[in-house]
This record gives sequence, C-alpha cells and structure tokens, in this order.
Amino acid sequence: MPEAAALSRTRLARLISEGAVTRGGAVLDDPKAKVAAGDVIEIAVPPPEDYDVLPQDIPLTVVWEDEDLIVVDKPAGMVVHPAPGSPDGTLVNALLHHFGGALSGIGGEKRPGIVHRIDKDTSGLLVVAKSDRAHHGLAEQFEKHSARRAYLALAHGVPDLADPRLLGTRGVSAGPEGGVTITSGLARHRTERQKQAVYFNGQGRHAITHVRTLERFGQPAGVSLVECRLETGRTHQIRVHMAHAGHALIGDPVYGGRRKLSEKALGAAYEPARGFSRQALHAAELGFDHPVTGEALMFHSDLPPDMANLLAALRAI
Repeated sequence: MPEAAALSRTRLARLISEGAVTRGGAVLDDPKAKVAAGDVIEIAVPPPEDYDVLPQDIPLTVVWEDEDLIVVDKPAGMVVHPAPGSPDGTLVNALLHHFGGALSGIGGEKRPGIVHRIDKDTSGLLVVAKSDRAHHGLAEQFEKHSARRAYLALAHGVPDLADPRLLGTRGVSAGPEGGVTITSGLARHRTERQKQAVYFNGQGRHAITHVRTLERFGQPAGVSLVECRLETGRTHQIRVHMAHAGHALIGDPVYGGRRKLSEKALGAAYEPARGFSRQALHAAELGFDHPVTGEALMFHSDLPPDMANLLAALRAI
C-alpha cells in the first residue's frame, strides 16, 4: 500500500476480513493468502465511520493549533483513545469536544485523528490530525521516522560508557554525543502479553533509542536524568530499552523489575523517588514538517510538576 494511504497492518487485515480486498476481481478474504508477481490487488477503503465516541468537556493544554492539526501537552494519567477498560475520559473525547466533532477520520471510529501515541502514564507532547490531508502527511513522517521526538526520564543508575557491564549488554553500543544507543527488535512478551520484550536475530519490529545522561544524583547507586531520542517509535520502546540496559525508569510498574533505590545514596530524595507513582517519562520535544505548508515546526514542553518536584529533590542531595 502507498504510505500516503495511512493504513496500518491491523486496518488492512480488518479490510481483508471484511471482504474489501480483491485479487483479479475475486474477493480475497484470507490475510495469510500467498500472492504472486502480476497479481492485481484492489482495496476498497470505505469512507470514515461515524464516531461512537462522545465529546467530553475535559481541559486541554493546547500548544499549537491551525485548521489541519493540533499539538497538545498531555497530562500523565490520560489515555490517548478509547479502549477496553478506558471507554471515556480520553484525549480523543476531549478533542472531539474542543473541535465540535471535527477530526481526521482515517484513524477509525475509536481513534480519529491519532497519528502516534504516548502511554497513559507518560506526559508530554502529541500531535493530532484535524484533516485527512494532515493525517496522511504526518503518518508518512512517523512511518519514515523523520519526526523528531525527545523524552526526559529519571532512571535507576547511570547509563555510562565507562561501565563495562553496559557495553557488554547485547544491543547496546556507543551513541552520539557521548551517550549510548540501544538497538533491538521489539515484540510482545512470550508469556506476559501486556508487556513488550527485546528480541534479536530479526525477531520483532526494529527499534533504536539514543540515550544521553544529562545529570546524575547520589552515586554510586543513584538516579540519573536522561534524554532519550527515538529513531523509531514502538510500543513502550523507551521503557523496554532502558530496562534491558539495566536502567529501568523510576516508578515504572511494568518494567521496573526488582530495582531498588539506595536510601544512603539518595538521602532526603529517597522517599520521593521510592513513592513516585508512574514511570518518570515526559515527551519534552516534538518536531516535524507541517504536512500541508511544509514549515519546519519544533515544540518543547517543561517537566510536569510531579517530575519537576522529584528532580528538585534529587538536585538538593
């Protein structure tokens, strides 16, 4: 499919199962069917479905808005689009109220306008398409990994090139600006299906994260403020890669594992760090070319109060 069509693998599989795909004029209803050179495949993409998601008057922090797109600063705790267990109170509900119901329909009825996501308990910048032409253009940039995304995180320990254990970890190598780069495949965990896991030898979707340490606190068993730049954008990518490297994020309930903080190293910051109630991850920078005008756009977001307060406590050590 042309990338401009902005159809995901999941969406394509659903179109096949619905009989919307033909080969040589005959309906092709098996997603696993083999195709051959010379086959003519036609896909009848239906018009956008009416939303069954209700607009809700939920406050939004709008960073940028024009007739084609909107950039919002999402708070931690807000789900991006409705899903089982989160039928309302989502960013999509809030956006539908803000726009009076107008969003790009390409994403489908449950997630209109959504081009990329950040986790429920991750805060920060997100761009949403208001028009179909913007959706196509933004989807292409995220697909080609040309959109620029940087996150700030507080992590256990310090990702340091001088640490032989770190550079001995599979998939970890020296990265730009004195940092480290983590490269792997990412796919669902074999037994814990709500989690993602690191894979190698061509398994999973290719994922690259560049990590740079900005500040370190309470050595030797302390905490670091790191910048994580995404070269790709996979589900839970930063959280999984940091845990794989031995530097899980503070407060991460899924990938934090058994990492313990040192009260001796952190002093007065120990309790605030130990009690941090979400993964300490914030989408601080988002850049892309405007999909209609071509203008290069870059947005920045300050740390939310909970991370800012924890960082202040760490700096006071």
